Amino acid sequence: MPRATRTGFSLIELLVVVTILGLMMALLLPALQSAREAARRIQCTSNLKQLGLGLQQYETNYGVYPPSMVLSGKGNTTYWVGGWGVNGRILSFMEQNILFNAINLTTNQTAPVNLTVTGLSIGVFVCPSEVSPQSYDASLGISAVSTIGWCMGDWYVWGGFGALPNRSAFGPNLSRRAADFRDGLSSKLLASEVRSHQYERTNCGVLSAINTPSSVLPPEVPPSMVTPLLGSDGSPCTLSSAGHVSWADGSVDQSGMTTAWAPNTKVMVSLQDDVKLQSPSSADLDLVGTPEISGGPTFAAITSRSYHPGGVNVLFGDGSVRFIKETINGSTWRALGSVSGSEIISAEQY
Repeated sequence: MPRATRTGFSLIELLVVVTILGLMMALLLPALQSAREAARRIQCTSNLKQLGLGLQQYETNYGVYPPSMVLSGKGNTTYWVGGWGVNGRILSFMEQNILFNAINLTTNQTAPVNLTVTGLSIGVFVCPSEVSPQSYDASLGISAVSTIGWCMGDWYVWGGFGALPNRSAFGPNLSRRAADFRDGLSSKLLASEVRSHQYERTNCGVLSAINTPSSVLPPEVPPSMVTPLLGSDGSPCTLSSAGHVSWADGSVDQSGMTTAWAPNTKVMVSLQDDVKLQSPSSADLDLVGTPEISGGPTFAAITSRSYHPGGVNVLFGDGSVRFIKETINGSTWRALGSVSGSEIISAEQY
């Protein structure tokens, strides 16, 4: 009698096949993730280039670059705030005329008449690698996030009405001309990446005690020497996770960044003293002194951060976008953000 023909696989054969498939997946998944991240970084670069084109068209049309916000007042007392920043002012030069025409620039971005616009998420303002792109629900209404920070200073952002301007491209009531970039536009940092829903401590008055407009902390001073001072002067130093949650707000902690520390520098502070924010137990913070809308003086460490491995994408004054490694020397990073510091910077340094 003929033997019955065996069908199917033995257990050993099945295990061998599963093992081979597992090895193939282990080899292919990292490559797939790397390809996806490369695509996201290219899209992020494209977003910055679009913003650069819109900014240059604004400068061509008006002869100046836009202010980070417009305020009126005297000394360190504010009478009126027009909070619209660079993002909102260049919309009409980025094929967003309908949105721009819906904005009432004569009043603050938080006014009810403007909330329809501020709650709209605009793709060019958000890096596709951002892990928290969702809108922010505040007491004044919904606001859409931004992961682009315009360069608004080193530590010094704004000194108040009549004070010296900061050393970077943008600031309150500050509309620089191209000629003001005496170091040249090709090596000047205009914007860099930031993370949305960023933890921050604001109203930290002590930052004004360790900085002056003409003399700020050098980049070599580590965060570990600054963070223990927070609140030591009795200022409230409010803690929140609401940094970079409103693309329309021109404040430095919403649509800005500073070159106080190099990209992706960790500014770790324990949150255990705050009942509402005990998860996580610590956070990588941004630091802000007296906000611009309160009259300043505003000193801030709004660090450029991204979810791209190893660094951040940066928009320069000539419209180019380059990937800057997080290992860049702090002094070089500070020099890139200065419009007329007369620093000599080699391309090899960044």
